[in-house]
Amino acid sequence: MKPVVALVGRPNVGKSTLFNRLTQTRDAIVADFAGLTRDRHYGNGRLGKHEFIVIDTGGFEPDAGSGIYKEMAKQTRQAVAEADVVIFVVDAREGLSAQDHDIANELRRLGKPCVLAANKAEGMHDGTKLVDFYELGFGDVHGVSAAHGQGMRDLVELALEPLNLPDPDDEEDEDDVNKPIKLAVAGRPNVGKSTLINTWLGEERLVAFDMPGTTRDAISVPFERNGQRFELIDTAGLRRKGKVFEAIEKFSVVKTLQAIESANVVLLLLDATQGVTDQDAHIAGYILESGRAVVIAINKWDAVDSYQREQIQRQIETRLPFLKFASLHFISAIKRQGLGPVWQAIAQAHKSATRKMSTPVLTRLLLEAVQFQAPQRGGMYRPKLRYAHQGGMNPPVIIIHGNSLEHVTDAYKRFLEGRFRKEFDLVGTPLRIQFKSSQNPFADKDN
Repeated sequence: MKPVVALVGRPNVGKSTLFNRLTQTRDAIVADFAGLTRDRHYGNGRLGKHEFIVIDTGGFEPDAGSGIYKEMAKQTRQAVAEADVVIFVVDAREGLSAQDHDIANELRRLGKPCVLAANKAEGMHDGTKLVDFYELGFGDVHGVSAAHGQGMRDLVELALEPLNLPDPDDEEDEDDVNKPIKLAVAGRPNVGKSTLINTWLGEERLVAFDMPGTTRDAISVPFERNGQRFELIDTAGLRRKGKVFEAIEKFSVVKTLQAIESANVVLLLLDATQGVTDQDAHIAGYILESGRAVVIAINKWDAVDSYQREQIQRQIETRLPFLKFASLHFISAIKRQGLGPVWQAIAQAHKSATRKMSTPVLTRLLLEAVQFQAPQRGGMYRPKLRYAHQGGMNPPVIIIHGNSLEHVTDAYKRFLEGRFRKEFDLVGTPLRIQFKSSQNPFADKDN
């Protein structure tokens, strides 16, 4: 079992920068902006042969009375409860603050092993500015610089030392079959993405607050269902470009798009009370462009009447016609209604996206389709389709070889796609068909 290290401290002391340094990634958004991180964020770190899990938390305000800061404090307490050791991060430049004392008292009450790290300590060779932090009562103060990578190894060694970790056994890499399915939940702000994931998990794992823009990062959560491992990714809601005013939200959009591209399946969540908007269509278009398998779920279905339900179904037909291959589900995340069929659709979409298609079967289907309906002539030439093979997965790619294939029309391409989908039962995934024409060896020679 990997040990868990939680990063805790007041806002803007560099916890996310330290998280990125320890995990050697850019998974946490970093900016000179207090209160940026809101959910707890997990990542994998390594020191020599030892691997560990790092949890980045939001700025900790133990005495927050209400609102979003109370929810953030709850997330931090849960992170500390899950952790084996806590790295208490303070700001060496700003010095000791009353809030640091409050956090120290809370950590002592929670009773987890704690290492004190004074971040932003680059250039402080004499260490006199760190003396004040001994008041917190956590022993030695370790000066580090997350931005410059100074003191990282010593800090991690000190954090893992009390855990007495055994030497890890050499393990073989997992097969692709055993890797978790990455499932990203995408949609506009405030459609219920975090609420849905919390419902699946059975705990308040993510901050769910009745305010658009609560989630600002792409948060990954491990999950297992019926023996199948998943990696649930809660993304920040994507607004129209004209409504993204804060620089932080622009970073969030980038993280959301990256999460969609890295996912195996995307659950596109719509809001029944708002209908299908142009922004929903833009998000759906980006999912299609990225080639991800997709399942559509309309949340808050219990909050609309029969007339609104008819209108939504018509809007889906008119605004999302390019996602006809995706299955459609009507759910209520809060009331846990309709969630079972969604999981079945997710499994089917992933299976379709990773389907292996043999060359003989593809070629047979292609020749049968040509015999049933030949492509239209383009100018002097009629396209000749000779054989097909698979060129990739997630999304499936079929490459067709022949002559004069540049004259194949879009309508005939859709005809072929329908034949392939029916044969291989491809539901919930885009299917890309590419044509490769043979070169005429005499084209450049004189008569």
